[in-house]
Amino acid sequence: MIFEPQGRLQKASLRARVTWLAAFCVAGAVALVSFGAYMIVRKSVYDALDESLRSRAATVATGGKVTTPDEVENFPAAFLAAGDVKMGLLQANTGQILYPKGSDRPPTVEEAWDVAQGERPDFLWTDHKTESRVIAVKYAPGQAVIIAQSMQPQRTTLAKLSVVLLLIGGAGVLLAAIAGTAVARTGLRPVQRLTEATERVANTGDLTPIPVSGDDELARLTHSFNAMLGAVAESQERQRRLVADAGHELRTPLTSMRTNLELLLASERPNSPTLSEEDKREIQSDVRAQIDELTTLIGDLVELAREDAPQVVHEPVDLVEVVERSLDRARRRASNVTFDVQLQPWTLLGDSSALERAVLNLLDNAVKFSPSGSAVRLNVRQVGDGSAVVEVADAGPGIADADLPHVFERFYRSSEARTLPGSGLGLAIVKQVAQRHGGTATAGRAPEGGALFTLRLPGRP
Repeated sequence: MIFEPQGRLQKASLRARVTWLAAFCVAGAVALVSFGAYMIVRKSVYDALDESLRSRAATVATGGKVTTPDEVENFPAAFLAAGDVKMGLLQANTGQILYPKGSDRPPTVEEAWDVAQGERPDFLWTDHKTESRVIAVKYAPGQAVIIAQSMQPQRTTLAKLSVVLLLIGGAGVLLAAIAGTAVARTGLRPVQRLTEATERVANTGDLTPIPVSGDDELARLTHSFNAMLGAVAESQERQRRLVADAGHELRTPLTSMRTNLELLLASERPNSPTLSEEDKREIQSDVRAQIDELTTLIGDLVELAREDAPQVVHEPVDLVEVVERSLDRARRRASNVTFDVQLQPWTLLGDSSALERAVLNLLDNAVKFSPSGSAVRLNVRQVGDGSAVVEVADAGPGIADADLPHVFERFYRSSEARTLPGSGLGLAIVKQVAQRHGGTATAGRAPEGGALFTLRLPGRP
C-alpha cells in the first residue's frame, strides 16, 4: 500500500509528469499567496476592531460619569444593541458588575478587576465563549468600564475572503494544469520524435535522420542524435565493405588451396594417375604459401577491425623508440636491403603498439618493392608546425599516378603488387593509425625514384 502511488508515478508519462509538476507548483504558489493575503487581511480586520474598541473606551472614560447603579441600569440598552455592543461597569469595592437592563452581561476576567483596582490602565482580550472582543479601561476610582463587541462581522468577512481565495486558487491550479498540458505537448514533441526514431532504429534498423526545427536544447539534442545515426550508418557501411572485400580476397587463396588439396587427394586414390615427387613438392609448396597468405590476411583483418574500434589514447610515446623497434623487426625479415636511418627525438600521446605496427608496415612495403642490394631511407624529423614526419622511401619502381589516390584503400593492390605477397591491408592500417593519433598519411615519389610514404604525427620534441 505504501509503494503503490510511487509505482503509479513511475509509470506516468513524461507529459503527465510535466502537467502535474506545473499544477503542483502553481498550487503551492497560490496557497502561499492566499495564506499570506488571508493573514494580512485578518490582522488588519482585528486591528481595526481593537482600535475601534479603544476609541470607544476612551470616549466613555473621558465623557460624563455615571456614578449610581440606577443610572447604569437605566441606560438605554437599545443604543448598545444597535451597535452590537455590550457594556458594563465594574465596582472593585463591592465586586459587582453593573450593566443596563435589557442587555446581556458583558464577560469579565481577573485582569479586568485589576484595572478596576487601578493595578493596570486597561486590558484587551478575546472571549471565545461569546465570540467577542472585550476591553476594560479605568473609569473612576475603584471602577472600570467594560465594552464588548461581537466578532461575528469580522469572522463573516474572513469566511467570504477564504471562499474567494479558494475559488481563485482552484481556478489558478486548473489553468496551470491546462497550460502545463499544452506546454508539455508542444515542448515534448521533439522528444516524442526522438523516441519514435529510436524505436524505429531498434525495430527496423532504419538510420534515416530526424527532421530538425528550431535552435533550442531539444533541437541540439536532435542534431546530436542525427550525428550518432550518421556515425552508426558509416560504421555499418565500413563493416559491410570490410566483409565484402575480405570475402573477395579470401576466395582466391581458398579456391587455389582447395584445388591443390583435391589434386593431392585424387592422386592417392586407387587406379588414379599418380603425381611425381616433384609435382607433389610444388603443390605442397603452393599450399604452404597459400596458408601463409591466409594467415597474413586474417592477421591484418583482425588488426584493421581493432583499429576501427574507438580507443582512448593517453600513453606518452617516444617515437624514436617505436621506430627503432620496427626497424629491428624489418631488418630480421629483410637481409637483402640496407637501411639509411636518421632520427630526431619526438614524443606524443598515443598507442605505441599501433604506431609500431604502422611504421613496420611502411618498412615492409618498402622492402617488398626494393631491388636486392638497394637501400631503404628512414627519416624522423621535425617540421616546425607542432608535428613530426616519419618518411620511408625505397628505390623501387615507384607508384603510378593512377594508383596514388588509392594506395591507402583496403585491399587495393596495384598491377605491380598483385604478383607479390601481401594482403592489401597494410597501408590501410597505416592510414587508420595516423588518423587515430590526429595525424595524416600520404604517398608520393621519392627523389631516388621509388615510392615515398610520409606519416605526420602531432606532438613535441
